[in-house]
Amino acid sequence: MAGWMNKILKINLSNNEQEEIELTDSTRENFLGGRGVGVKLFTDLSSPNIKPFDAENPLIFMTGPLTGTVLTSGRFQVISRSPLTNTICDSSSGGLFGMRLKEAGFDGLIFVGKAKNPVYVNITDDSVEIRDATNIWGKNTHETRDIIAQEVNPKASITCIGQAGENKVLFAALMNDKDRATGRGGLGAVMGSKNLKALVAYGTKKTSIAYPEELKNFKSFLNRLVKKNPVTGKLLPALGTSVLVDTINKHGMFPTKNFQKGVFNDAEGISGQKISENILKKQSACYKCPIACGRSTETDNKKGEGPEYETVWAFGAQLGISDLKAVTEANYICNEMGIDTISAGNTIGCAMELSEKGLFPDNIRWGDADRLVELVKKIGLRKGVGKELSLGAKRLAKKYGKPQLAMEVKGLELPAYDPRGAQGLALAYATSNRGGCHMRAYMIGPEILGQPVNLNRFSTAGKARIVSLFQDISAFVDSTILCRFLQFAIGIDNFAKIVNLVTGSNLTGDDAVKIGTRIYNLERKFNVEAGFKRDDDILPERFLNDKLKTGSSRNRVVELDKMLNEYYELRGWDNEGKPTAETLAKLNLS
Repeated sequence: MAGWMNKILKINLSNNEQEEIELTDSTRENFLGGRGVGVKLFTDLSSPNIKPFDAENPLIFMTGPLTGTVLTSGRFQVISRSPLTNTICDSSSGGLFGMRLKEAGFDGLIFVGKAKNPVYVNITDDSVEIRDATNIWGKNTHETRDIIAQEVNPKASITCIGQAGENKVLFAALMNDKDRATGRGGLGAVMGSKNLKALVAYGTKKTSIAYPEELKNFKSFLNRLVKKNPVTGKLLPALGTSVLVDTINKHGMFPTKNFQKGVFNDAEGISGQKISENILKKQSACYKCPIACGRSTETDNKKGEGPEYETVWAFGAQLGISDLKAVTEANYICNEMGIDTISAGNTIGCAMELSEKGLFPDNIRWGDADRLVELVKKIGLRKGVGKELSLGAKRLAKKYGKPQLAMEVKGLELPAYDPRGAQGLALAYATSNRGGCHMRAYMIGPEILGQPVNLNRFSTAGKARIVSLFQDISAFVDSTILCRFLQFAIGIDNFAKIVNLVTGSNLTGDDAVKIGTRIYNLERKFNVEAGFKRDDDILPERFLNDKLKTGSSRNRVVELDKMLNEYYELRGWDNEGKPTAETLAKLNLS
């Protein structure tokens, strides 16, 4: 099968043993690559009894059959068990690392065990060398990247952890090419628990393509679709992801002060327009990306990448802060220390509400921009108040007797959309296998942006079917592995055609959806075996009971139960959310 390097290496860091893992054609056909194959490998090699920081917990880096071949194809996926949520977890990143790993001759790497001392792994053409990293342990991600690049190869792509991963902050991120994050679920902490500081990849190999001429012509067609679409062709290139600030605020679902409100009166100060006017230096893009939604920025004190939409919300409206400089510099620190900005801002917001109620010992107040960078640094170092904040919102709120103040699902802090403003999004949050996440099914597309169809955001009718379909399509796209923004412009049939032209397969759009369904059910099966059930497919009570008082989503709550029952039935799960034996058999998961 074309599109593959046919090499996945399992590395035991405890004894430096290396073993090639053979993928059968059946595995590739059923799970495709990226997220799908990563989840399959993880469930084969692990069990629900293995905890996230156990040495035996596999940490898997996967490319996909399309990596390095078409637009937005520099991505890679990291799969493991999350220390933040205890669910199976995958997290994706752009940049160059995925392409470089594949050029070095590897489809994926699996790490088990724990190195006695800090190490990094140098990956070149068909070889893997484990090197001492004692001299860079304690360095931030930018320093780490510069030191290793000088030691090894300036052209190499490097993914690494900063101090947050080393200190096992439960929402630590991996960073590659300095400012590209594998952000959600704390997989950087899993990497730190193995004393693995960095992976370095560079090679000279080319991915085989089944139909190169046809692919070349089809790529031109895909580029036209991307340019024609209003989101990928206009909005994202013009203002980056922060173009959403004004839109979501006008819809009354821009979470403010720990989701107590849906409108932030100072939203303009952290908008995409203000970023362009005040701190933007240039656009930036991942490998072979025509969208270029990234932003290279600079304040009076620092420069770097971002902030993205989720970050300007997490350090802005969520905390009652409209100081763009403070938000941007906190974002830079997160990139340098390797911290998920969504979880960090959300957890600080939880602490601010606890403080507002007189329950938190540190006096952290809404709108306190002057303390923002300090708090982020303390989280990364797990010092002072940062030690408590580093545990995430769920554990923090529970400690102070107010679990309802944690805005999370299954322990994963929610992103920048109040679910009271979009019923389908609410269901997507509740049923996400990795916890509170908008990217498992990006219902903001149809419910807010009218892409690819326009749905009534306040209606529950038909939302269970649409959410499950979006979840399955997204699992397939994550397994290709291409940027999810392409879903605005490219339908599932076109995604399947790209796979066919690269690999020589003969997938239809329906086949692609079934692959996604299989992946989603395998993730669910692992979580069920780990003890997750219907009670975990729930939203914070704030969204179920408390109506928003202002904005265009006012007087709304989430009507979850009736959507959830319909969703389970459509999925072929029982009343507790467990896939039935018949469903597993249909998907070859028995």
